[in-house]
Amino acid sequence: MIEIGHLTVRFGGVVPIDDMNVTMHTGINGLIGPNGAGKTTFFNVLSGFVKPLDGTVTAFGDDLLAMPDYQRVRWGLRRTFQTEQAVAEMTVFENVLLVLEHSGTPAGQRRAAVIDAVDFVGLGPALNLPVGGLGAAERRLVEVARAVVGTPRIVLLDEPAAGLPDTETAALGDVIRQIPDVTGALTVLVDHDMGLVGATCDEIAVLDFGHVIAHGTAREVLDDPNVMAAYLGTEEVGVDA
Repeated sequence: MIEIGHLTVRFGGVVPIDDMNVTMHTGINGLIGPNGAGKTTFFNVLSGFVKPLDGTVTAFGDDLLAMPDYQRVRWGLRRTFQTEQAVAEMTVFENVLLVLEHSGTPAGQRRAAVIDAVDFVGLGPALNLPVGGLGAAERRLVEVARAVVGTPRIVLLDEPAAGLPDTETAALGDVIRQIPDVTGALTVLVDHDMGLVGATCDEIAVLDFGHVIAHGTAREVLDDPNVMAAYLGTEEVGVDA
């Protein structure tokens, strides 16, 4: 699990995370909230890009904040970003391999690991194609492959479905749902598509101005009238039983 205790981040007079306390368990954890709520800042803290003012982050018993960013990759932390990171001129295989080269995976095991990750997201036929020639949904799947390659322990997905139509979002959700079972990684999903969040997440935390204002099972949170009124409107969101 990931245990967050009294986490605070300050940028001058701005406090994007303010005494955040939450425990995320194995499976898929959703993190939702309005723009500016602190979701990406939270990912940046876990990744090592932002140093918090105060607080603790313990992952599977290890002090994550005590590790430099490169060591967190070798430890098993992976993430996607809101903007695509894959290099358009390079093939799918080459892009996924780039991530794996920094993970500490032995050289002799890298090719098989890359192929496994690409097959997992359903892009096996595109293995040797340049990423720049792929469609938007396929490029998002390349980003997911980069996040799950090797032996990740934590996978952070930052708005992977942004801009995708419903059918492609549903297909992406099918892949995301399998990440914990196939890789064993605790997965944290940030996305504004509540259909995707409701269909994939076991637990959801709601972040507002850096505070966790609701946390529980997907059904409990998405059915909470206060959460629905503040972030989801009044339309009911479907959650798999």
